[in-house]
Amino acid sequence: MKTSYLIASPMLLLQLCISNLRHIFTSAFSKVFNWTLGVGIPLTSSVSQLDKEEDQSKDKNATAPTSVNYHFTRQCNYKCGFCFHTAKTSFVLPLDEAKRGLKLLKESGMEKINFSGGEPFLHDKGDFLGKLVQYCKQDLQLPSVSIVSNGSMIKEKWFQKYGEDLDILAVSCDSFDEATNQLIGRTQGRKSHIDNLHKIRHWCQQYKVAFKINSVINTFNIDEDMTENILQLNPVRWKVFQCLLIDGENAGDEALREAERFVISEELFQEFLDRHSSVPCLVPESNEKMRNSYLILDEYMRFLDCREGRKDPSKSILDVGVKEAICFSGFDEKMFKERGGKYVWSKADMKLEW
Repeated sequence: MKTSYLIASPMLLLQLCISNLRHIFTSAFSKVFNWTLGVGIPLTSSVSQLDKEEDQSKDKNATAPTSVNYHFTRQCNYKCGFCFHTAKTSFVLPLDEAKRGLKLLKESGMEKINFSGGEPFLHDKGDFLGKLVQYCKQDLQLPSVSIVSNGSMIKEKWFQKYGEDLDILAVSCDSFDEATNQLIGRTQGRKSHIDNLHKIRHWCQQYKVAFKINSVINTFNIDEDMTENILQLNPVRWKVFQCLLIDGENAGDEALREAERFVISEELFQEFLDRHSSVPCLVPESNEKMRNSYLILDEYMRFLDCREGRKDPSKSILDVGVKEAICFSGFDEKMFKERGGKYVWSKADMKLEW
């Protein structure tokens, strides 16, 4: 027994030493990792905390869709030669799906929605558009709801039904000469685009909608002086765009338009602006200012990235949400602010004489 005890004791001591050493190393190893990730915090808790902080950082840096342009249809009854959002599809989302997307945008920080096309009054004779306008103002309570239209399909009964919920109506007019509008394609049959413009201006005043004019400056209207006509119509804003080329839309092999013959230089564009410098409501937008400073949603509610001179779509916000889709929008928020993208855009805040 004595001999057995003497033999067993060193073996027990050795096992005890190994066990103690294992415990010491395990404890030290755990502490080193805890100190690396955060003193006194368990390893799993530290990783979770880091993930949470990273997500919070992403949320903080994510672009807010303050002002969004929703081109819910590509169909149009005009054939403007420089059009940069052409009728490549006839798709329009169901009304409920469009509303769902608009609600997602509102929840992500949208303050202003602009409906465009194509010609937005063409689909369902303007009722689809009117229902979206009502939804955005009455249900989502957006500060600003606006429309860009060529004006040819607008009826007074639309104003009577939906005008109360519309803040701004922009009508596109590139010339006050009917022959020039014919050359550009800003016309339908024998209808006078200019007479219609004045009629809509009157309706806007009657039904308390802020009136705006958009003009695309190109080779056919570059020498025109529109000062007198613009001052007479007295819009709240006159947006003056330099004709822009977009591959796949109005330039390139797959384009439905060939806008190269409409393009003007920066110098000629500046000459036009100088000629109209006395117009107080003029808001100029060169190609540089315009290209990436708009958040554009197409008919599938995909953001369109124009940084490469074409429209590269994101995934739809209806499938992946706004936060993920907007990362692929190519949106230049700095230029958006520089071009005056944020302005007094609610008619409740405008000092207008109705």
